[in-house]
Amino acid sequence: MLRRTAAAAAALSAPYWLPKAVVALRVKVFAVVNGPEGIVVPNAQVPPERFAELYAHPAANGRSKGAGLSDLFWYWLSPGPEVHQEHLEPGPRYTAVARTTSELLSGPSAELSAAATRCAAAVLDELAPGEVTLVRLRDLMMPVWAEFFYEMVFREPCPPRARRLIVDNAEDVINSLKNTRLRHLDRRERLTRYLLGRLAAGDVPHELPAELATPLDRAHYLQGTFFNTAVVQMSEAMAHLLLVLATHPDLQRELAAADPDDDRVLGNVMNETFRMYPLFGIAHRITTADIDLGDGVTFPAGTVLCFDYPSYHATGYTDPEVFDPGRWDRISAKDAHHIPFGVAANRPCPAWRLAPLIMRAATREVLRRYTLHSSVSHSRSMPHRGPALLVRRGHRLPTGARPAALALLKLRDRWEDTGRSLLQLGLGTWMVTRARRDRMAETWFGSHDTEGAPLAAATATTATAPPPGCPYHRPDGA
Repeated sequence: MLRRTAAAAAALSAPYWLPKAVVALRVKVFAVVNGPEGIVVPNAQVPPERFAELYAHPAANGRSKGAGLSDLFWYWLSPGPEVHQEHLEPGPRYTAVARTTSELLSGPSAELSAAATRCAAAVLDELAPGEVTLVRLRDLMMPVWAEFFYEMVFREPCPPRARRLIVDNAEDVINSLKNTRLRHLDRRERLTRYLLGRLAAGDVPHELPAELATPLDRAHYLQGTFFNTAVVQMSEAMAHLLLVLATHPDLQRELAAADPDDDRVLGNVMNETFRMYPLFGIAHRITTADIDLGDGVTFPAGTVLCFDYPSYHATGYTDPEVFDPGRWDRISAKDAHHIPFGVAANRPCPAWRLAPLIMRAATREVLRRYTLHSSVSHSRSMPHRGPALLVRRGHRLPTGARPAALALLKLRDRWEDTGRSLLQLGLGTWMVTRARRDRMAETWFGSHDTEGAPLAAATATTATAPPPGCPYHRPDGA
């Protein structure tokens, strides 16, 4: 009887203890599989006060070559990680690609804001037309940014077929990154074929970098930069921001009452959201020369530096665990431990100007239509995709309906988190192991230089005998 009671108690209480235990186990498994590579900062050698100094060092600029972590990210971001802007090595090719991306993402602020508002309105009309709608915020936002970035690339409205291809691709990328689904390259390659067709037809009204030598390179560049990273990161950022508002009704009321042309309150909320829920967990860089910070702190060439954004963003603040947008009335973002878009001296996010602008526009369009309500947990990784209730402004819910809905939402979230944590453990372990076996980045740099040119000796060797575990051979269809 006692054993049955204990088993029942353990089962019923599982949502409260099992997810944390599984996350801790995942961290241990990943450490065992990946090995001890990487120096995580800030640390005792590099305190938070020197974090940005090290991050901005000219020699902390390697991105893929020489790091086992790169094999994992290349696996997740396939196809085309070798031309993904975030993973190009420093040099003429990276410079040309980064310049092109910045040009594509530029434009007058009013036009960019209007485009974000228009895309948000169209998707909200389609996906949340009722008086009350239960949504996953990331899923709601992904078509918005699929349409927006399609318009930026092709300078025309996004047709439904293209939007579906982009969303399928982006969802597959982010789900595999969060270990909630295995990757499916067939979904991603459908978008690649579409982009190849548009390039062949001359439908891309931009001059793409000559350093991307083949049509496939150019298709992979567009796919990786705009339809993987841009769509995924903007959807994640908006889901975090809207979930914050859904769990802080006082902030919604304050924003609703604020002058639409006054960005102070919304800017504070965005700064605090980026601080507590940075889109990057750890960004790794490989030192291309020795770094000497003085005081005996040195890092030889080839060191893998892992810059821990959440840890850095939690330092230098009073009560850092408290969500307090008002703190940004008292401190300046440029003087705080706050780098949501990286540092200017070391591969900053190309959307550092664009993202806040269009996020404000999309948020205002959402708040113009709805009040948001949620009771789910909120973590940086947000694997639940942000469940929330949208209630059209002016619609009155029956007495007791909102508390009941929030109670059920919270209960569902806890039980989903239990099953999802076990799924993430299994799928994450499988993918990390597979990535370490395939060694995509290592294999690529074994046959190409840092500008993507084939190495003569490697070409002669690999032309007739591909290495075991070649990353482009997928017998299991993963």
